[in-house]
Amino acid sequence: MSKVVTTTIAPNAAGGDTVTLGGTGDSVVITNNDIRTNVLQDAGGNAVFTSNGSGTLSGMNSGFGGALNLLSTQTASGAASVSFTTQLTSTYDVYCFKFLGIHPSANSNFQFNGSIDGGSNYNVTKTTSWFRAEHYEDSASSTLAYAGGNDLASSTSYQMIFQGMSVDNDDSGSGELWLFGPSSTTYVKQFYITVQYKNPSAAGLSTHGFCGGYFTSTSAIDALNFNMASGTFDGNIKLYGISKS
Repeated sequence: MSKVVTTTIAPNAAGGDTVTLGGTGDSVVITNNDIRTNVLQDAGGNAVFTSNGSGTLSGMNSGFGGALNLLSTQTASGAASVSFTTQLTSTYDVYCFKFLGIHPSANSNFQFNGSIDGGSNYNVTKTTSWFRAEHYEDSASSTLAYAGGNDLASSTSYQMIFQGMSVDNDDSGSGELWLFGPSSTTYVKQFYITVQYKNPSAAGLSTHGFCGGYFTSTSAIDALNFNMASGTFDGNIKLYGISKS
């Protein structure tokens, strides 16, 4: 068996040529099953996926329909707000924001708003509904209630996500927000939120909050901002794009 030892294999002509390894019916063996590239393409030159070199994938081909692709992770440490201003594009039809260990500096509401101008203004009109399920640590009371005071009706105000979060050292909130078709210029933009957190009650109150609604705009939603109504917060917010299928 012949052996070629080299560091680079290049096509005969610069640019446009193809290097072929093996022929029809042949098996090409890669030692240690290790192929390293930031872009994998099919025979037509279409990207199957693109990596940033650190393991974060984007541009997943439809063959991976339904996969969650991590686009961005932002870590807040005493932050007044966190914004996502470049990731909401037509690449994906569905986006998911995951809130992990959100901890406020004061008993306040964690909230969000959208933008149609890349984050210059967060004031998109929206209509929403909000309800919650609650249970005390001592089992003294349990409720399932519509919280009309947390709703918005054709309002440009920020929408509440966590209501009155606890500031105890061991308390935090987690959950997710799903946004559908933000790049559409035909339809309003639907979203829903589900969260779990501890309410600042002396008896310890577990709160499961639900919110749903839509941005009343046919302009593309291209940025989202998250903040506390007052004070700052710690925690992680991850943004995923859901592959088209």
